[in-house]
Amino acid sequence: MKNVTIADVAKHANVSKSTVSQYLNKRYEYMSEKTRKKIEETIEALNYEPNILARSLKQKSTFTVGVVVANILHTFSTQIIRAIENYYYKQGFQIIVCNADDDPEKEKKYIEVLRAKQVDGIIIFPTGGNLDLYKRMKRDQFPIVFMDRMIEELDIATVMLDNQLAAKLAVDHFVEKGYKDIAIVTTSIIRSISPRVERIEGYKGTLESYGIRYADYIKTADPEEISAALTELFNLEKPPEAILAGNDIVLNEILKYLKKHDMRIPEDVAVIGIDEVPFANFYTPEITTVKQPAIEMANLAAELLFNQINNAGKADNGVYRLKPTLIPRNSC
Repeated sequence: MKNVTIADVAKHANVSKSTVSQYLNKRYEYMSEKTRKKIEETIEALNYEPNILARSLKQKSTFTVGVVVANILHTFSTQIIRAIENYYYKQGFQIIVCNADDDPEKEKKYIEVLRAKQVDGIIIFPTGGNLDLYKRMKRDQFPIVFMDRMIEELDIATVMLDNQLAAKLAVDHFVEKGYKDIAIVTTSIIRSISPRVERIEGYKGTLESYGIRYADYIKTADPEEISAALTELFNLEKPPEAILAGNDIVLNEILKYLKKHDMRIPEDVAVIGIDEVPFANFYTPEITTVKQPAIEMANLAAELLFNQINNAGKADNGVYRLKPTLIPRNSC
């Protein structure tokens, strides 16, 4: 059976091939509603399927972008992926998502695979362990945007949270509620991953501004070791009255620990988590969180990458820090 071509669609719709091409690329500016409807009905009647490979060769684009997340288990990561997919779907692009598990070797492999597939650009939550690879991509003028994490020595467009402000909002709220013995627990900072380091800095700076001590109250650990870190905190001569969870994975571990040890929130210990989580407003008690503007961050990163792909003006390599919002509930 003969494949239906764009020329067949044009002939049956009584329009030019270029008009059909404009329709397929969603360029409707100079096309009447009647013409759009006619082409749409013809495509459906002829069961026409665009030749994506031919389109890619002609336009020198695969209409695909890669997204390499550090850990897909983070609620924030899934929110970002969903918003990026929505942005690029509207542009006629597809996305390929890869999960690096905070492993530099895995991240490197996925970046190499994506480039071999000739994606048009990549949004990366960088592990920080592949500086030479990032530099090579930059040198090749390959479209790249960092999300959530910054690497200072690289001039690469970056979208992230104002992490120090996120910690400040939480600590301010604890202090306003009368708490002074305030701990922070976050995942490992072995590779100085910027959000974790900056949230600790924000925590320290805010407590210092109140003249409150924190020396024994900072814990960083891999998820499977957080329970042990919490045991150390609660075995202190003066255990914490309140705990700031550095991200949603840490919050999950804290809630599991407190439930296992029959500790009440906020009577025994108050809790705030950085990252909004789906269960926050129906957990008992409802959990106070510091929310990241995930959709806004994702749209900005997608737009920055899209502009690089299309060479829209001078490359923007700025670092954009978006503001968090405290959502007060009953855990503090």
